[in-house]
Amino acid sequence: QVFTFNRVEIRVQPSVEVKNGAPMSIICHADISKNTDFQLKHNFTIFKDGKLVFMTVSDKEDARYEIPVARSSDTGDYECTVKADGKLSFSNSIYVWVAGMTKPILTADKKEVLEGEVVKLRCELPEEVPPLEFFFRKIKTNSAPKEKRVPEQNQNFSEVEYYVEEGDNILQFDCFGKRQVRSGWESSQHSNKTLVTVKEPFIKPTLITRPSSNVTEGDQIEFECSTVVAQMRDIEIILQKNRTILNSVRDKKFLKYSTVATQEDSDEYLCKVEQGAVSKTTKLNVFVSELFPKPTLSASMTKLDENKDLILSCGVNGFRRANFSIVRKSSSGDTLLKNSRVLAIKVNVNDTGSYTCKAEVKGIVKESKPVRINVYAPVSKPTLSVVSGSPEVVLGKPLQLICHSVMGTPPITFTFYKGDEVKKNVTNDTYAMFLDEDIGLNDNGGYKCDARNNHSSGVKTSNILNVTVIVPIRDASLGSVPYGEVEVGSDTAFLCSVKEGSWPIDFKFFKKTDHEVLLHEVREYSDKTIWHKKTMKRKDTGTYYCMASNRASRDVRSRPITISVILAAWQKGVIAAFVLTAIAGAGAVTLWWCLRKKKKGNECCALAPNLTNEKLTRQPSDGNYYSGSGYIEDNENHIKSTDESKGPDLESAEVDYTEVEVSTLDPHR
Repeated sequence: QVFTFNRVEIRVQPSVEVKNGAPMSIICHADISKNTDFQLKHNFTIFKDGKLVFMTVSDKEDARYEIPVARSSDTGDYECTVKADGKLSFSNSIYVWVAGMTKPILTADKKEVLEGEVVKLRCELPEEVPPLEFFFRKIKTNSAPKEKRVPEQNQNFSEVEYYVEEGDNILQFDCFGKRQVRSGWESSQHSNKTLVTVKEPFIKPTLITRPSSNVTEGDQIEFECSTVVAQMRDIEIILQKNRTILNSVRDKKFLKYSTVATQEDSDEYLCKVEQGAVSKTTKLNVFVSELFPKPTLSASMTKLDENKDLILSCGVNGFRRANFSIVRKSSSGDTLLKNSRVLAIKVNVNDTGSYTCKAEVKGIVKESKPVRINVYAPVSKPTLSVVSGSPEVVLGKPLQLICHSVMGTPPITFTFYKGDEVKKNVTNDTYAMFLDEDIGLNDNGGYKCDARNNHSSGVKTSNILNVTVIVPIRDASLGSVPYGEVEVGSDTAFLCSVKEGSWPIDFKFFKKTDHEVLLHEVREYSDKTIWHKKTMKRKDTGTYYCMASNRASRDVRSRPITISVILAAWQKGVIAAFVLTAIAGAGAVTLWWCLRKKKKGNECCALAPNLTNEKLTRQPSDGNYYSGSGYIEDNENHIKSTDESKGPDLESAEVDYTEVEVSTLDPHR
């Protein structure tokens, strides 16, 4: 029994697009080829969106999944598999769309409510499967519906609460649902409309004024706010002007408030009644006519010198029957100066400040705009100085000056001069700063400053400030006499010089070892200095350098020089003399020894072959000195000739010896 799957296919009846509520069939068909006509069991499995929805076993090549009432939740991708005798085959996927959704059902927990209460609504989509989205609508006469959207992931119904506002008389509610499909969103029909009747807990308040809403300053005005309440429970009445609460009562049906009218009372007033979440308001405009205008304060002068006379006068335009007072304003409060229209005083600097006057008629007090009075003391002669303290500056560095006046009423204007040129104007209280960043070699003085304020005495000028410009050290160099090699015991002069730099200059001489060794330091009012080092020794051999600095506070170091301390000429001569003397002494001893041996008839065999066969050259420094075998041979010949001439008397003669003492050389010669 041999068989094979040709293909497995899936199809939908009546079509892949079905209306909501209509019947629908999903058919899975297996096309199989067999070698003989034998019966085969087929395992059919149908999936929707990857989830198992139907399974059956049949000996037929078709399986049918019946859906008697199709819903939008049946929309999705369908596919099937067929398994027979260990073999398995798959169909392609087919998308089925069930158009439309069931009509939702809306219910409300109340049919009649008060303003400020809450209505709870429930919307249900029967036979639909989540996820779903619900939309609730609050429909009010002559206004657009207010809509709320509520997504539901796990249930086919949703609940919301609606707050009943002021003015909601008769309300209607409905709802509808949506679900997402491949082509977008599918919407249901709108539900049935649910009607809710609204009752007022209290009526809109009434606000009145007595005697009227148009009054004159100084008149008594009374406000009355009232309402009608269904239930006297947690009710509150509030009277406001702009955002300011003037009066309030609780658990009462009316409120009263009275005051003496002023022009500032012209405004909009609001009466508000609140109970729970319900609030109702009534507005009323009140106009207060002016009884008299604001007073005006005038001053004889607003800027004046100390000890001058000041006259302040107060008046009301077209109105003289008033009580006047003149006051001085301050942060700590007003100070009454005089209950009068006119104030005359001789001022000092402490009288600087703001002044106003007040006028009072029928209990109404009005105040003028403030007048600023400034009293000036003259500035003292300013002092000009360098901020760093010392009246000098390094060339190329900025110079900061300060001009200060001990006395004088601010603001004070300071003017800085460099020579006759104005460099800067600064207005400050008691001092001003000036930074000169352009310092040259010729800027050794000529700074001054002026100070002036609004006092009539005019300008005061400081003394001229002379500033010394310090030129930094440049290019230090070191030399010596003698240079390079110095004999032991001699003196050496070291010369340290700079190319430029302001005096005095501090010179320091160093020798380089494992660490820097300061040998000599001196301050000179010159661009060079000489240091004499006495009696040089062999240990003074080494590397030397110098360092120069001045008030510019920058050390400049020279290039190093090397000094070698060698032996003097006379010391070399002494050493040579000792060497030559030692050589001559050795030769004399050798000669004496040989003559003694010969006298006894023995050969002078101890002489080296070089001494017997070679003659050494004459030394140029001593014409009478010879060394070597030639000297011995000549003496032998001389002795022989003497012996022959004297005969036997010489043979019997004995040799005499003399001791010689060698004196020590004078080292200073």
